[in-house]
Amino acid sequence: MTDTAAELALFGAGLPPDPAETGPLPAGRADAVVFAVADAERAARRYCAALGLRCTAYAGPETGEPETLSYVLTAPGTRIVLTSPVRDTGPRGRELAAYLDRHGDGVLDLAVSVADVYYAYDYAVDRGALSLAEPYEARDDYGAVVLATIGVPGGTRHTLVDRAGYVGPYLPGYVPCEGF
Repeated sequence: MTDTAAELALFGAGLPPDPAETGPLPAGRADAVVFAVADAERAARRYCAALGLRCTAYAGPETGEPETLSYVLTAPGTRIVLTSPVRDTGPRGRELAAYLDRHGDGVLDLAVSVADVYYAYDYAVDRGALSLAEPYEARDDYGAVVLATIGVPGGTRHTLVDRAGYVGPYLPGYVPCEGF
């Protein structure tokens, strides 16, 4: 078995899973790939034009996110989120600016859909994944989403997502986007 980022997140740095354990992490499919980019609007326009993606949701200063600007692009079976800092005065803006300074544009987060975030989080952390955010509920008029975040070597993180109780455009704080 090779050490992939996902294996490292789930089983610890270089430690294979214990075959006596009952079953693997109950992960579903990829929920979203989140890219940190220098200019989210420009990148979103290019992705839509070049790849035929559709802009379906937006978050930024107008929606209560003063530090970041994010566009959610979709195609059947695909969700890409492009995020850039607007201000680096708060923790989220500073995190994105620092990431871009170190790495340039790149994958910041691979969100994974799971049926039970609490179980999946405990499963991964018990096996060596770094806890970045314990499970919590985010809510708006569209319902509630349960999220947690674990870290892996190299800086990419994995957000565990349960959106069974959510019918909104992406996550709380995002509004529908009419596209470009």
